[in-house]
Amino acid sequence: MNEILSDIRKALQDNANESTKSVSLKFFKKDEKNSISLYGVKTSDTHKISKSFCTRLKDRDKNDIYGLCTELWRSGMLEETFVDCNISDFFQDRFEPEDFYIFESWVKDYVNNWASCDTLCNHTMGDFIQKYPEFLPDIKRWALSENKWMRRSSAVTFIIPARKGLYIDDVFEIAESLLLDKDDIVQKGYGWMLKAASQYCPEKVFDFIMQKKHIMPRTALRYAIEKLTPEMRKKAMKK
Repeated sequence: MNEILSDIRKALQDNANESTKSVSLKFFKKDEKNSISLYGVKTSDTHKISKSFCTRLKDRDKNDIYGLCTELWRSGMLEETFVDCNISDFFQDRFEPEDFYIFESWVKDYVNNWASCDTLCNHTMGDFIQKYPEFLPDIKRWALSENKWMRRSSAVTFIIPARKGLYIDDVFEIAESLLLDKDDIVQKGYGWMLKAASQYCPEKVFDFIMQKKHIMPRTALRYAIEKLTPEMRKKAMKK
């Protein structure tokens, strides 16, 4: 696997350029940039690289694949985390219950920016929880963590399921847990989760917002109402 790891890094380096790096950094706030390390590879190229290595890995033992993914996380390089997330989700047909604890360790130990958080949780975690809903209580516990990335992850994991109308009661329970969170990265996360749910049940989301709007941070509120009707948005924003 060391050879594959080296080849992934070489492929990323070969596709990197300073212009893409400069543009990518603009998507992070000033206080976040110091913790972001990246090559400067376009997202489309990262996906192509990921796909090519998934083909090479298809006959490998899953434990070896997860070991490779963990090494990619450890590097701290943004595009390596994207490749990791693409690889882990590519093998979703091999997911087993015990994989949860590996995925949880990635969130807990390595996620340090919204891009890595959302790529992992939208896909790998979102697909995992649809296959193994018995882990819903564990995801809900993330919402109580001192780690802001775990709190954001507790919401972002439900973006795709919520759009499908899955786990709506759990979505509102997590939103309730995160309601007064002071970190805007978490506020944006659960606001996004509510927005996703509103694509399936707009009235329920609107009712929740109207009950909570006097205490809900405005950042979360603005995210949550984006897909509602103009009339609903106007009522939600009225002080």
